[in-house]
Amino acid sequence: MHAYAANVYSTVVEELMNGKQRKFIAVEQEFFRLWWDGVATDKHKKEVHQLLQEGRLEFVIGGQVMHDEAVTLIDDQILQLTEGHGFLYETFGIRPQFSWHVDPFGASATTPTLFALAGFNAHLISRIDYDLKDDMQKNKKLQFVWQGSPSLSEKQEIFTHVMDQYSYCTPPRLPFSDRSGFYWNGIAVFPDPPKDGVYPDMSLPVTDTNIHLYAQAMVANIKERAAWFQTSDVLWPWGCDKQFFNASVQYSNMDLLLDYINKHSDELGVTVQYATVGDYFQAVYSRNLTWEIRDSQDFLPYSTEAFQAWTGFYTSRSTLKGIARRASSLLYAGESFFTMYVQKHPAGPICKYRALKQLQSLRWAVSEVQHHDGITGTESPKVKDMYTNNLMYGMFNVKKLMASIIFDMNNAKKDGEVYSSVYNKHSRIPGATGVDQYVVVYNPLAWNITTFVTVSVSHSAMGVYDELGRSVPAQVQSSVESRSAYDLYILVEISGLSYRKYNVKPLNGKQSVFIGRLVKYKRKDITRADQKSQRFLPVVNNCYQVLFDPNTNLMHSITESLIPIAVQLCSYYARNVFVINIILPLLRISRETNQTVQLTQEFLEYHVNGDVAKGPISDNYFFAPNGPAVPVSKAVGLEVVSGKLMTEIRQYFYSNVTAQDYTYAVYTRIYTVPEGYDGNLLCHRIEQEYHVGPLEINREAVLRTSTNLNTKQLLYTDNNGYQIQKRPFKAYVDNPVARNYYPMVQTAYIEDNTTRLMLLTERAHGVSSQGNGQVEVMLHRRLWNNHQWDLSNNLTLNDSSVVHPVIWLILGTKAVSNILYRTSGLALEHRPVVMFGALSGGKPKLPGQLQQHSVHESPVTLPPNLHLQTLSIPGWRYSSDHAEQVHSIHMGKQKQGDADFSRVLLRIRHLYEVGEDPVLSQPVTVNLKSLLQGLGSVKQVEERSLTGTWDVNTLTRWKWKTVKSPSKGFSNSIETSENCTVTIHPKEIRTFFVYFQGQ
Repeated sequence: MHAYAANVYSTVVEELMNGKQRKFIAVEQEFFRLWWDGVATDKHKKEVHQLLQEGRLEFVIGGQVMHDEAVTLIDDQILQLTEGHGFLYETFGIRPQFSWHVDPFGASATTPTLFALAGFNAHLISRIDYDLKDDMQKNKKLQFVWQGSPSLSEKQEIFTHVMDQYSYCTPPRLPFSDRSGFYWNGIAVFPDPPKDGVYPDMSLPVTDTNIHLYAQAMVANIKERAAWFQTSDVLWPWGCDKQFFNASVQYSNMDLLLDYINKHSDELGVTVQYATVGDYFQAVYSRNLTWEIRDSQDFLPYSTEAFQAWTGFYTSRSTLKGIARRASSLLYAGESFFTMYVQKHPAGPICKYRALKQLQSLRWAVSEVQHHDGITGTESPKVKDMYTNNLMYGMFNVKKLMASIIFDMNNAKKDGEVYSSVYNKHSRIPGATGVDQYVVVYNPLAWNITTFVTVSVSHSAMGVYDELGRSVPAQVQSSVESRSAYDLYILVEISGLSYRKYNVKPLNGKQSVFIGRLVKYKRKDITRADQKSQRFLPVVNNCYQVLFDPNTNLMHSITESLIPIAVQLCSYYARNVFVINIILPLLRISRETNQTVQLTQEFLEYHVNGDVAKGPISDNYFFAPNGPAVPVSKAVGLEVVSGKLMTEIRQYFYSNVTAQDYTYAVYTRIYTVPEGYDGNLLCHRIEQEYHVGPLEINREAVLRTSTNLNTKQLLYTDNNGYQIQKRPFKAYVDNPVARNYYPMVQTAYIEDNTTRLMLLTERAHGVSSQGNGQVEVMLHRRLWNNHQWDLSNNLTLNDSSVVHPVIWLILGTKAVSNILYRTSGLALEHRPVVMFGALSGGKPKLPGQLQQHSVHESPVTLPPNLHLQTLSIPGWRYSSDHAEQVHSIHMGKQKQGDADFSRVLLRIRHLYEVGEDPVLSQPVTVNLKSLLQGLGSVKQVEERSLTGTWDVNTLTRWKWKTVKSPSKGFSNSIETSENCTVTIHPKEIRTFFVYFQGQ
């Protein structure tokens, strides 16, 4: 692929210079940057600068990749867009203003909002449901103004163009040629191209004898497409996947054809010209038409025909999806940890330039895997391994960086060792070694948290102590994963963007931590169970009573407890004190009696066909089940580990009563928080970790949760962790199961008039409601088929892995769940980073000493409806002043060499929609100096566009005419901050450059 991309950029640049009329658009920066840094000559680079100035080469989107829209998290979409935009602005002084999102498999309503926030004037998509596209074509409604966010509405709306049925490719077949249509360079063959330059299926060159046939075919297609749009301007994309690798052949034939059509325009009825996407949108904008408004509904799921529902990729390669999200979370933590270190220890011994390289390796890896054939799981095993290796390498670098910072902050000896164990229980704290072992826990969220972290230990007789030598609540129990190890659960309280250090000591037979006692129950045959059982096994904390049926070993019901929930909403004022401005009154679940919800869970499998001769198939992309899901277990084993702090229920699902091995297991954890700790979030979540696999071939595994809630089969799922979509069940005649699957990136829920059951996840899954009161999550897929395209591209998804996804359940009233689920979802996404190892200086610190050697005395804390989206040091060298940046590039004097560590990138996101909650949906005023005072004294704040390349005071976007807004013009919809004080409204994402004194 690198060789192919290198050929494209080298030959396109050369050919553009050979014809002033020629133009080209480029999209993904990853391949362009690889070409720019490793292949492009000085001559190429000079020509690229010239072509950009002349408008004949245009970068559209400008992110590292064309990201998927269904299974990506908003954080990672912003990251990859920011990475690409930073490179383009620093190198060329340009800022993309149009999108080209033609290949993602469905369109999210988050994307138009992000592109508007980045300063785009228009958005272009292609893959939407076939029957919807057909209807829009017939009614000339393929263009509209999209208000993707219900809260931001017209403030961040964007004109959107949907490609017609031919999508982003030139028609590949012509009536007089059975080759590649308008692709004269044929089919790409890399990395070993034919030596004679003759590629497969090269179309007939344009000659005097066939040019009229080519012209007739092109004009006929243009006129067909013109009938589907409101203006006489037709966007006719020339190219497709893996084209223009021999641009000389392409342009030489295209030139002849365009010249011929224009010379015969009276006869043919059209004129044609080379254009960029920006040229096209400028032409449409100048028509001054009035456009319809589309609300915040997305275009998911996507089907190309009834039995081609592109809903399988929501779950494909679950392991890669999990690694990608863990890498993203670690990057989020590493960025803020490094930023605070640089601000607080500017002369520290850690090499800042090397540290930035370590962070950049993970930025690149997380950005590239967001590709629409990356995190989707729709790549070949070889490419999947590349993504995985890059992510693991980047994670290793960031773990190493964070460990180095811990060393320096604690004045550790050079021979000490710190091991990062980000959710990795396979590494364990050793037993008695004569050296004190420490667990260092970093909270990357800008909220105070109370939670449990888990480390693996070799002994059950342990003590856990904080920095002052005080005993810390903890529980040790036998490990699920290893008979020779124990899981140590430590209750931690940590301020925002702070870390704590805990001393873990084996006690030689003494006991300090609580012990979890294991009780095994007899395996039960669920096919013969007495359904009229009156006695149940209760598992209870302060929020829930969960009952298990001893006849089946399955969950039976959940009862909510009546406990208070307090929430504080805070404002920051222009002074160096933190003021609690508004206090939400104490909330109670308003029920006369505790609400009991009947709730059962079971694993099922969809059987799918692998022979194209026998019907529709499932593959990496498609989900096409043969029929309803089939139960997979006839017997369930049960173990209960009970302790003072946590109860863990381990259920093992067997194919029969005598089976030795299990394919499915659920580990459910419920926490009890001691008095004196804030346990709201901990108490209200039911954690579930699953063991799924290896599956048999052509099986798709789901966990179905059935309740007695009257949901009317209405499901709610999130768009990219940003906003919620309503998903009513649609009664399709064909393939209704697959076509009613939706992506769950972070959240899904069902509800009745009073009660809501929420699911929060740490990786993307497909989710559906196939019955009243039901929600099912697809956890794993293993497929093989004999479709020739799948075989030739190694896309049969024969995934024999075992996956371990995690889902948190929250059950409560709508009001209570609204308070809990956004912070809980982010708490799951950004679990504390746990590092452990041997550190010198093991004696407990006095309070004064403690403040000298840690960062938790200066927390960064936001109110619960605001999220610290980003705190990082990008390292960009470009000037914030656009005129200065462009001038320096044109003069060849742009900054070279060392990265800029003085600029801190800050983003803050409001989590709530307008009207969602009476208090948490209110605007919040924040003084950035007060917020960041723990990092240092803020000298200057600049508000920027989403990716940082625009000063919001100079950013104006095209305002398209609509029925609600009949005048055309320009919009600048952001209220800029004054005196470092900013008011953040519902769903806003505000971006700033922050500069500190002394940097």
